[in-house]
Amino acid sequence: MDQRTIDRLAAVIAVVALVIGLATISLGRIDSGIRLATSGDYVVVSEVHPRNPAARYGLRPGMIVTELQGVTLVRLPQYVYSAIEPTPDPATGEYPQQKDPIGVEPAVPTVVDIDPVALAGLLARSPTNLMAIEPVYLEQASPDEQPSVQLYDDGIDGIRTTLPSYVVGVMLLILIGWWLASGRAGATVRPLGTTLAVATAVPFLVAPLAASWVTLLLAMGSALIALAMVPLAIALMTRIEDEDDRRFAGLAVSACTVAAIAIGLVAAGSQPWSGEGLATWALIAAIPLLPGLGAAGPMRRSAGPGMPAASGRLLESTEYAVIGATPGVALLAGGASGILPLLFWFGLILAAGRFTIRPLARLASRAALQRDLVVAATEAERARVAADIHDDALQELTLLVHRLDAAGDTEGAEIARTVSDRLRAICGDLRLPILDDLGVGPALDWLVLRIERLAGGEVRLERSDGSRPPAEVELAFFRVAQEALSNAVKHGRPPILVRYSSTPGGASLTIDDAGPGIEPGAGETADHGGHFGLLNMQQRAEAIGAILDVRRWPGGGTHVKLDWRAR
Repeated sequence: MDQRTIDRLAAVIAVVALVIGLATISLGRIDSGIRLATSGDYVVVSEVHPRNPAARYGLRPGMIVTELQGVTLVRLPQYVYSAIEPTPDPATGEYPQQKDPIGVEPAVPTVVDIDPVALAGLLARSPTNLMAIEPVYLEQASPDEQPSVQLYDDGIDGIRTTLPSYVVGVMLLILIGWWLASGRAGATVRPLGTTLAVATAVPFLVAPLAASWVTLLLAMGSALIALAMVPLAIALMTRIEDEDDRRFAGLAVSACTVAAIAIGLVAAGSQPWSGEGLATWALIAAIPLLPGLGAAGPMRRSAGPGMPAASGRLLESTEYAVIGATPGVALLAGGASGILPLLFWFGLILAAGRFTIRPLARLASRAALQRDLVVAATEAERARVAADIHDDALQELTLLVHRLDAAGDTEGAEIARTVSDRLRAICGDLRLPILDDLGVGPALDWLVLRIERLAGGEVRLERSDGSRPPAEVELAFFRVAQEALSNAVKHGRPPILVRYSSTPGGASLTIDDAGPGIEPGAGETADHGGHFGLLNMQQRAEAIGAILDVRRWPGGGTHVKLDWRAR
């Protein structure tokens, strides 16, 4: 799936969340989840949704409603005090203590006579303002033994209190998308602007759905939050270089998404259980976090386009890990804890980027730039030496051969021809005219023929030239092949198989030999283990943003693979 398709998927999810959230704020009313019925002279609670706020305070089926929508249904005994206002003490100015009650009114719980039509109208509405009491307390006339449960909401205010969260979501959607798309955060994360903005903003945009206490909207809100993480997860998975790691991340993302949606659907209509919130948060947060860590992990061996390799690895690893973790922080902030965790997270990112990551990246950039300058100077020197040999020594040798042939000195002429052929081969290694003129495929043909004479066994090339990559890529591929074949001759043994293929989307080179195999960990320690050939290959690969994989086959033999993708 390409980035444009991923962005479109994210945009669709964002539009759905924006529309449903705004419609809930504008038109929605709280479903209290409470159902009432008449039982004799009383109005009783017949059903209570397990996730209703009042259920947390003890409202249960079977309780008797004493007040409904501001209308008293049952008058409970209350203490009556004297109507005479107390007067302060003339000496001290203090008011006397509250007098004892003078009675109880009414003496026993009394059902208020209400017009049946008015009562039916009250029962037809979803109750948002009521008080209820357990039946056992109606048998007690004492006002001291009347614990009641109260629910109050006008049906709208509870939803409209989520308007600030919705506004925060809209702002995050705009600001994060604009900040990343503008390139201010770096070219590497620029394509992730839309998906990260949607994953961060949706938990705030669907806050009104959770406040409505409508089962359908609760389930829809949970599903939207989980689905909003998927486009970002897919975008991050495309940046995982190892195919096995990418496949594992895809399975993990699928499992977390399905589990999070399933929990949300079940939770919307069931009794809350211990650890539910933590489990839901962990599953949803893991959807982008796992591929983010995969893209940033040890398997990341190449830098982004246009950036030095060392700083590229450092910055990209940090950026991908941070991007994968940000939606989880937003999900936490979109809950009861408020916006503070997300603000703290953004502040921490800015501080770390300013005082830690960027300075280290600049140092790595300078070192990588110096290395690239050395490589460029080496290639320039190779070309200069090749030109000098071709224009000077080879020309003189050619004239010498003609003179020796004319003088009849056959032996001297043959020696001169041999020296001339060797110099031409050296020029070919240095200047690579066949690489410039015909491309890396024919140049590998020439290289394999030369190596086969030195290897003392079979060296075979399988090539599929679909298209020619850029000149600097061809040069890097040829130099890596030179080094790998040289190592195969020195440390391995035939048969040696070279495979090269190129398409408009990239190029791939593999070299396998039948020797004992490279020692474990040599590729990872090339920069300080004395493996200068491996280090040279790694630098060549990093300079073009390619992936170099050097490993030992379990049965013996060294495998070298160079993989480059056009960007």
